Amino acid sequence: MTCTKSTLIEKISDAFDQNPSQSKEVLETLIEIMKSTLASGEDIMISGFGKFQVIEKSPRKGRNPATGDAMILEKRRVVTFKCAGKLKNKINETFQ
Repeated sequence: MTCTKSTLIEKISDAFDQNPSQSKEVLETLIEIMKSTLASGEDIMISGFGKFQVIEKSPRKGRNPATGDAMILEKRRVVTFKCAGKLKNKINETFQ
């Protein structure tokens, strides 16, 4: 099962005994802060959870899947996530 934004809002509401509209506002604000931080090229590190990092990819050769024609893909920035050790351990402890 995927944890959606609605699920997160519900869990925040329950945890802090807030109404869902307050929880939605908190979550939306957090997401906007994360988006603007990453868009500016800064990393986000959340202790015990992981690190979101913006990486610049160089231009590279590619192929149009519809036509098979070769093309150059322009440079771009992508977001990567590296899991913290604590989270990795928690995931693996519930797996075993």
